[in-house]
Amino acid sequence: MSPSEPLLEVDRLDAAWDGAPVLRSVSFAVGAGEFVVLLGPNGSGKTTLLRCLAGLERPTGGSVRLAGVDLGTTPTHRRGIGLMFQEPALFPNRSVYENIAYAPLLQRRPRPEVEREVDRVVDLLRLRGFEDRRPDRLSGGERQRVALARTLAARPRLVLLDEPFASIDAEIKAELHAQFRGALAASGAAAIHVTHDRDEGLFLADRVGLLFDGRLETLGPPDAVYRDPTTARAARFLGYNVLPSPTGPVAVHPTDIRWAPPGSPGIPATVAAQGSVGRDRLVVFLMDDRTRVDLRAAGPGEALPAGTRVVLSWERATPVRP
Repeated sequence: MSPSEPLLEVDRLDAAWDGAPVLRSVSFAVGAGEFVVLLGPNGSGKTTLLRCLAGLERPTGGSVRLAGVDLGTTPTHRRGIGLMFQEPALFPNRSVYENIAYAPLLQRRPRPEVEREVDRVVDLLRLRGFEDRRPDRLSGGERQRVALARTLAARPRLVLLDEPFASIDAEIKAELHAQFRGALAASGAAAIHVTHDRDEGLFLADRVGLLFDGRLETLGPPDAVYRDPTTARAARFLGYNVLPSPTGPVAVHPTDIRWAPPGSPGIPATVAAQGSVGRDRLVVFLMDDRTRVDLRAAGPGEALPAGTRVVLSWERATPVRP
């Protein structure tokens, strides 16, 4: 594989359960050391995609190549791909050290090399002092760090992460984001992370893709994907309002919504609720066709009791396909 070639190439991948399509002609590539996040709602095919890449599910069409090698007939344990699920699935009767050492021992690496490998990932994920503990004596975040350490100890070229932070408390999630990102970069492994958490995906990714109903809608730098949604569905998933205009639907960010008293130019709407979201104020409106419109602004702002009639307008909008 030359430096210019992608590490992973997925070409027109299809998958189905009981004859019902789950993945539909999914194609993308991942570079060596790249961190790609695929965002999508529950049921969009994210986990099925990872299982196909890992060899746990058989695609119904398309191909997967790693470092130029077609993986169609390669068993899971020979693919050089690590897979982490939402639950860490550690061996409950083994210590942290034994859990991390499991993969390199299974690879029949010399004992001194195994010890060096365990020391490396223990330091990488700040697990020094935890080596003798059993999983039941660890917090949820600590168990996930051990699970990643165990995955990285196998020296995979690609790591697949299936919503590893979904059950982690919010106050430690940000720290884990940084630790996982740093550990993967230091190991040189590429990663595909799937999640339905929009903020998490945009924060972590080198490139982010949107997966809906088994189709990969877009893939690009996080700021570009967020700034320029191409469809109404993508815009709603990314937190935009989708509103009518004379030329077709447009995506409007909640910070660009403005309201005025009835009689002003704009679209009639009714205040449904308002409240504080951290330092910001969130006002929820309902248009006459029951379309929800969110306004978000800094500071307390003017009180708008539920039921107040207003008209809405906006400063900036992006045309989107229905």
